[in-house]
Amino acid sequence: MPSYKAPIDDIRFVLEDVLGVERVSMLPGYEDATPDLLTQVLEELAKFAENELQPLNRSGDEEGCTFENGVVRTPKGFKAAYDRYREAGWTAVSADPDYGGQGLPQVVNFVMSEILSSANMSFGMYPGLSHGAYEALHQHGSDDLKALYLPRLVDGTWSGTMCLTEPHCGTDLGLIRTKAMPQDDGSFAITGTKIFISAGEHDLTENIVHLVLAKLPDAPAGTRGISLFVVPKFLARHDGTPGPRNGVACGSIEHKMGIKASATCVMNFDGARGWLVGRPHGGMRAMFTMMNAARLGVAMQGLGIGEVAYQNAVQYAKDRLQGRSLTGAKVPEKAADPIIVHPDVRKNLLWIRALNEGSRALGYWLGMQIDTALKHPDPTARQEADDFVALMTPIAKSFFTDYGFEAAVKAQQLYGGHGYIREWGMEQFVRDARIAQIYEGANAIQALDLVGRKLPMHMGRLLRRFFHPLGAELEAAMEDPATAEMAGQLAKAYGRLQQATAWVAQKGMGNPDEAGAASADYLRLFALVAVGWMWMRMAKAAAAKLPTANGNAAFYDAKLKTAAFFYARILPETSSLFAAIMSGAKPMMAMTADQF
Repeated sequence: MPSYKAPIDDIRFVLEDVLGVERVSMLPGYEDATPDLLTQVLEELAKFAENELQPLNRSGDEEGCTFENGVVRTPKGFKAAYDRYREAGWTAVSADPDYGGQGLPQVVNFVMSEILSSANMSFGMYPGLSHGAYEALHQHGSDDLKALYLPRLVDGTWSGTMCLTEPHCGTDLGLIRTKAMPQDDGSFAITGTKIFISAGEHDLTENIVHLVLAKLPDAPAGTRGISLFVVPKFLARHDGTPGPRNGVACGSIEHKMGIKASATCVMNFDGARGWLVGRPHGGMRAMFTMMNAARLGVAMQGLGIGEVAYQNAVQYAKDRLQGRSLTGAKVPEKAADPIIVHPDVRKNLLWIRALNEGSRALGYWLGMQIDTALKHPDPTARQEADDFVALMTPIAKSFFTDYGFEAAVKAQQLYGGHGYIREWGMEQFVRDARIAQIYEGANAIQALDLVGRKLPMHMGRLLRRFFHPLGAELEAAMEDPATAEMAGQLAKAYGRLQQATAWVAQKGMGNPDEAGAASADYLRLFALVAVGWMWMRMAKAAAAKLPTANGNAAFYDAKLKTAAFFYARILPETSSLFAAIMSGAKPMMAMTADQF
């Protein structure tokens, strides 16, 4: 059976020593969110995840969700665990106090997403989607809609979904056919079918609030004609309690490769009553609030799987006796050495660890930037932070989930044949991780978003939010003995990123296929530079702590050694990525379709 222990020491190192999370408590409205308080909150969440959720992960996978006569039931233990999760206030952590929330910073959500995904990714889907629905309604809903729905989403008695995809279209939402017909009472009759709706139907909450994309009768073609509607499973009575059943029903659930305890539903809307969120034909702007929150949540799923896979693979590598060290027996009194003596085993473990820790720092930094964008009194600072998050969202979603799946596969490989056997748990991590590369915009779509939208946006303003501070930090790091060597290596990778950016911009203007052909490699190149930036910061923080660390010296020494591995073994990938980008579109576009 796999195990999980929330890496609280690593989390605190990133938040407190590397990112300076105490700055968040200086923002208006976050004054009480001191590092000590955040630590207490996260330690309690860790206990809940380890004791309540992780033990349900394997059983939930084996039992899965069941569907009968339109009713979806989650696996044994999920309802009771969700009730305890809700009663403990976890659904309200970062929500607006005006609607019953605790008002903690958004960065806490990022840590929670990681821990929940490590402990039980399927369980984490339910409250995660509800929070996305909360965000969309909080930013775009009318006062009446917010008064009705937000308190119940915040306290977790109601849950939320987002209904985008239809059977004939996936990412191309301009093709949707779901209709919204205006009614005399100001509501709309919603009719259509949505597929792949996570948590579309289940038994955890007393009501489910669907946010549905649909088109009004006068809608222009394409995405400009999409509107957003809130469609509850049960219509609310005057006192806000669930009343009559609305015209929405689950037609079936998908039989999936992974996250089997998360219900993925086909949802049929048959004249269901819904209410407009935001402006008519302005649904994409409102839905992107939810989608971007979901994309960052999915990014943290990749990290969460990488972390739990690493923890279990390390323990196995220390326990499993097989073969002898190439330099002579390390445990001569035993029949064989533990496999952790072998260089290739160590390489795989360090690869996972280096990307876990680097991605954790980048993910938490994004969370802090969201807090800055929401709360900073200076509008310029808010805009800069918002730009940075917009730029990094497709990078984090794609890279974290790509490497998270690779991490699960590498960890599984260390088990040999046991990694293929269910009882060891590694094959579930592989299966669960795979979906994160697909949903909330497949990773190739994220890469196209980066090169096609984010790079040229506002005449390159978003890029400057990354390039300028990194350039400044590199100059300072060159003068610091603790980081000078790393800074030199990162500066070369940064130079490749700058050259690749100019090449993609120039070639893409003349032939969009050039930008498309470069997009995935460009995103990974960008991500490695970003993670390298985080490792430079972590190395600086660890080096500063090490001289006075006393009994904790091994912790900081391990940070420095992991940083050295990243720079020696992972960052050099930027060279091959750069070469691939510069080869252009011709090698992949030369063949005709008939030649495939």
